Amino acid sequence: MSNIPETGRTPRVQIRLIIIQVLVFSLLLTLGGRLWYLQIRNGQEYQDEAKNNHVQQVVQPAVRGSILDARGVPLADNETRLVVSASRTDLSKMPDRGKAVLTRLAGVLGMKPQDVMDKVRLCDAKTPKPCWNGSPYQPIPVTDKATTQQALQIRERSEDFPGITADPTAVRRYPAPGKSNTAQVLGYLSPVTDDEITKAKDTDSPYLRSDQVGRSGLERTYDKQLRGKAGVTRYEVDNLGRVIGQAESDKAQPGSNVVTSIDARVQAVAEYELNNAMVEARQQFDKITNENYKADSGAVIVMEAKTGRIVAMASAPTYDPNVWVGGISGKDYQQLTGKDSDYPLLNRAIQGQAAPGSTFKVVSTAAAVEAGYKWDGGYPCTSSYSVGGQVFKNFEGENFGPISLGRALEVSCDTVFYGLADNEWKKDGGINPKKGQPKDYFYKAAHQFGLGKPTGVDLPNEVTGRVPDRQWKENYWAANKDSWCKTGKKDGSYVEKIAYENCLEGNKMREGDSINYSIGQGDTLVTPIQEAMIYGAIANGGTMHAPTIGKAIISADGKSITEIKPKVNGKLPVTQATLDGFNKALAGVVTSGTAAWKFQGWPQDKVELHAKTGTAEVYGKQTTSWLATYSKDYTVVMTIAQAGTGSGASGAAVRKIYEAMYGIDDAGNQDIKRALLPQPEQSLPKIQADGSIDAPAVAAYDPDAGKTKDKDKGKQQPAGQPQPDNSPAATVDNRNPRRD
Repeated sequence: MSNIPETGRTPRVQIRLIIIQVLVFSLLLTLGGRLWYLQIRNGQEYQDEAKNNHVQQVVQPAVRGSILDARGVPLADNETRLVVSASRTDLSKMPDRGKAVLTRLAGVLGMKPQDVMDKVRLCDAKTPKPCWNGSPYQPIPVTDKATTQQALQIRERSEDFPGITADPTAVRRYPAPGKSNTAQVLGYLSPVTDDEITKAKDTDSPYLRSDQVGRSGLERTYDKQLRGKAGVTRYEVDNLGRVIGQAESDKAQPGSNVVTSIDARVQAVAEYELNNAMVEARQQFDKITNENYKADSGAVIVMEAKTGRIVAMASAPTYDPNVWVGGISGKDYQQLTGKDSDYPLLNRAIQGQAAPGSTFKVVSTAAAVEAGYKWDGGYPCTSSYSVGGQVFKNFEGENFGPISLGRALEVSCDTVFYGLADNEWKKDGGINPKKGQPKDYFYKAAHQFGLGKPTGVDLPNEVTGRVPDRQWKENYWAANKDSWCKTGKKDGSYVEKIAYENCLEGNKMREGDSINYSIGQGDTLVTPIQEAMIYGAIANGGTMHAPTIGKAIISADGKSITEIKPKVNGKLPVTQATLDGFNKALAGVVTSGTAAWKFQGWPQDKVELHAKTGTAEVYGKQTTSWLATYSKDYTVVMTIAQAGTGSGASGAAVRKIYEAMYGIDDAGNQDIKRALLPQPEQSLPKIQADGSIDAPAVAAYDPDAGKTKDKDKGKQQPAGQPQPDNSPAATVDNRNPRRD
């Protein structure tokens, strides 16, 4: 037992205990403070970082669905290419922001360094194309045409190309079967933007940063169905980025296929004949402007008359949609959008607007019947029509005497329609209409025929055209009055005189306005798709269908099929008797009227055609050619700007389209075996469980097929030669009739 007293050790023990207590308390206080800082003060920030540090996502893009023609031929599909991409995130961390790496990359790819740098720069309001308008956090494609050797160089020398990848990737392809380009109908893709990602975040079809989005045409209309759903694999990683396990995985779901009513064979014919008609028109001399026709743009539509389904739709000038794949170059972008490009991105079939000329006379005829004029009445087809000292001439001073409304359509007699419209204008009270609501039969009929509004075709950015009725004139006058009053002069130039008159009474329906309107001139504007809807309705008995291209949505494995049914816009405001009159008169246009010289020898007993020609004037330009036609199965409408008369510029081309579809040779004989589409396609293509499609091959169109070599060949007059297409004397005053 120790002899040292207890009191001897107490002070030292107590001091030590106190020191230990202070240290322990200090440590606890420090740990508590740090714990509060980590879990409360910055808890959410570190929680988010922890998630990012320990779970990484790898996105597998979904294979985009194909766009197929009515028989299953791919118009747009996918192919595997070696894609070289650059990561802006990695490049931005380098001292020179990746300039040296991109310069080396350009050398390997055989590109100019500036072109590579342009492709990876971000788009904004001040940055010209090309640039990247997608997310800055996803790899930016530099080229999708890398060779195997180039890809190997990049991958084997990864230390020289940080932030650069070269991998096989499924990319969009527009194969143009049988040389059927179909560019404006199909559209193109470009990367999704951050704004689009944000807007779609809470929808049933959100975007991933890697998505490509349809920007026009069917690619845009059916983007949701085509896009599919990307797969996401989530990996657990440690703080060094090493994979330590797989958390979960969502398999990619390929997009569905869109089956269209387009027939690639007929599409090829339509494109070829439209282009050929424009080439031939440019070889014809315009006696009005004393130079050859420019024929700078045009469109043609082939539509099933009974359903409104589009079999072919061509617009010129056109372009190759493959230029957008992998990012468009600055040169290509300039060619598509520059002021000298003639704007090939426009789909003139739904976005081209022009005065319809005499093709509008079916509307005026219906209006006249509604106003009480008898179909078989005797209406004076004189050589001219005088109003207020002004003389409105008929084409080449033709005088057919008293004729019926049907005959007026056959020979396209303007003076008949001048008189009818002028009479109704006077009945409504003239320039100062009666206090009661004016009847306005001619203007109301246009609205009832579906003009002045979209047809509802399943393509984006369709324009409405224009019906210059009283309300439109009032609105237009209100918008332009100040300018007219400022520039108008009573005794000035022609333009100044018109501005002066418009300042005073531009909101009133003048006599010349109504006369001019009755033959599809003046301020009236229509689109080819509107014309196709109207003439299709005449062909099928009066039903106006919303034109459609999509026919069905079929899943990638072929198991799910959703048909797209035709939609009805309404009925023509005509009786069966008027429809019968239309059919008889428009058949007469082909056999003995304004289109007969282009359809000599056509077998009407086998395939009865109906037509209406139109030649419309545009101030400061050459005349626009219109030809609207139909058979029992199809409606074909063609228009060419600055190309001359309706039948002269478009007649031969439209005839060729019908010959190809029905198998008619130039001697008028029909061979069903040669016919591309003697009746509309009814069935849908079969898609196998593995996604394969047993699609038939499409041969390139041969325009000489079916031609005979006898001495009679060539009896038809050359395209563009002036013929009686009923064109009144040219004037440019908006109050007077212009050339039809």
